[in-house]
Amino acid sequence: MSKTIFITGGARSGKSLLAERLAGEFGAPLGYVATGRAGDAEMAERIARHQARRGTAWQTIEEPFALAEAIRGHDGYFNVMLVDCITLWLTNLLLKYDDVAKVVADVRDLTNLFSVSKTPLVLVSNEVGMGIVPENRLARTFRDLAGEANEMIAKASDEVYVTFAGLPLKLKG
Repeated sequence: MSKTIFITGGARSGKSLLAERLAGEFGAPLGYVATGRAGDAEMAERIARHQARRGTAWQTIEEPFALAEAIRGHDGYFNVMLVDCITLWLTNLLLKYDDVAKVVADVRDLTNLFSVSKTPLVLVSNEVGMGIVPENRLARTFRDLAGEANEMIAKASDEVYVTFAGLPLKLKG
């Protein structure tokens, strides 16, 4: 059994930097599982900034849907795998399935890996439930799904952090 570290927080709160620092402590080879897709120029620029910051020490695996399968397929190859980010993965799945129960089943499949994986995991997710109630059904569905998924992942993780204004707060472990 390996260690699972979960990091959540608001947008631009320092989650990815913390995740990269914690993952880097495991040493190379470092695996980076990217769930986001460059659907527009702004997202492509964000992805390029993240890649440039990480440098060449990281091997990137791009997987927007089959996250558990990607982790299983690379288990034991890296000293650590960093998944960034869970909320983009949830978005991809919700738009693909249009069925919350199917997405939750995929989250459960992911959390089931935590106790059997040889490779330590560091997972990053956004905390989206601390703001106003969204005005449309899809946004409310996503907010609730992200909250449920974060709760499932946090419960199954060994360590949990939340970041605010670039400052990490350890909640578990």
